[in-house]
This record gives sequence, structure tokens and C-alpha cells, in this order.
Amino acid sequence: MSPVTGEPKLRGAGSALIAVFAKAPRPGLVKTRMSPPLSPEQAAALYRAMLDDVLATTAQLARRRGIDAVVCCYPEDSCREIAQWAPQQFRVVAQRGRDLATRMSRAVDEAAAGGANRILLRGSDSPAMRSEQIEEALESLEECDVVVCPDADGGYGLVGLRGPAPGLFDHPMSTDSVLRDTLANAEALGLMVRTTSGSFDLDTAADLARLARARESGDMEHCPRTFAYLDDHDLWRFAAREGT
Repeated sequence: MSPVTGEPKLRGAGSALIAVFAKAPRPGLVKTRMSPPLSPEQAAALYRAMLDDVLATTAQLARRRGIDAVVCCYPEDSCREIAQWAPQQFRVVAQRGRDLATRMSRAVDEAAAGGANRILLRGSDSPAMRSEQIEEALESLEECDVVVCPDADGGYGLVGLRGPAPGLFDHPMSTDSVLRDTLANAEALGLMVRTTSGSFDLDTAADLARLARARESGDMEHCPRTFAYLDDHDLWRFAAREGT
């Protein structure tokens, strides 16, 4: 079981920290845009598989690079639930704030207060993101203030900062202009930004077609649990249907 801490600060090990933003895999709370065609139970189980892959890849990278790993849970009452099966590498804390932008800002603030000066926030919707992309983002923070890994829908699956940047996330989230809005705010704040190679989120059944193409290219290393759930429950048929 991963430790659950009531301490508000996300302590940084050395000078770097990676925080995975996660939701409890509960029907009706996660992957709601996949229902239909998936049932709420199927969507939640798929998200659990995705989250397991994200946590496994992130934990391996954190061990290899010697950095701190945290999983930030939503809602607050899900911390003990997620701690039951999160890798031991992670400390488990609650997301705090009225909306996602506030919760992301607070995570950065708390990580910096704990001593981290390279802070990565990773979402849990992009299990196909390669560890090399995360390392690229981490290394980019040696030379820039903000780094983003864009996804195919106008957002990003990972954002990194050297420290607090008040106002960076002051824009609507979960839109197709999130990346553009964040970059505009960074420019207004005078921050140096780097954009890394991209990835993609799994938000709708149609997005499964992107994952199928990744599998055809041989890129399966980082999401075996996601592939296994889709295989075992014959859910690829929805990707073909939604993508037509």
C-alpha cells in the first residue's frame, strides 16, 4: 500500500518531482464521454487499467531518475482507495481546490515549497505516453521555465514548471484551446516555454482508433493493462464504429 499523507506539501526529492493527477475509477465519475457506447462500468474499468499503466510507467521513471513521485487524487475521499493499489513508489495526497486549474496551481506551489525546482504534472488519460517523452520534459526544465507535451485534441498530457507561475492556468480547462491558452498566459508572464513531442488522450471511443494505430506500429510497451482490458472485453469494435 502506498502511504497516505495528511501533510499538505508535496515534498520534492532532490530537485525534481512528478505528480500524477488521478480520479477514483468509479462509474459515472471517469471517462463519461465514452458512455455510450461503453457502459459506465466498462468506462470506469478501462480508466482503472489506463491509470495502472500511467502509474507503472511513472514509478519506473521516478526510480530510475531518483525523483519523488506523488499521485494527486480526486475526489478527496479517494486517497485511501487509490493507496490500496498504487505502486509503493508513490505518496498519495488529495487534490485541493474548487477546479482543476486551482488544483494544478496548488500542486506546483506545494511541490516548490517542499524544495522541488523541476515539477512535472502528468494526467492519467494518456497511457501511451512514452517514458522518453517524460524524460525529455524533465530535461527541458534545465533550460526553460515551462514545458508542455501536447495531445491531439488541443490540450496537453503533461506540463512541467521550474516553480510557481501564478496565472499560468487561469483559463477554462477541458477545452480544445487549453494548450493555446496556457502558452498565451506563459508569454504574458514572460516565461520561456518549450513544447516536446506529442501524445494523445483517450477521452472518447473514437480515440481508441489512435491507440489501435499505436499498437500496429509496435508501440505497446507503456500500456499493456489498457490493451489487455480492451482485448478481454472486445471493446475495439467501438473504436471502429466511432471512427467511421
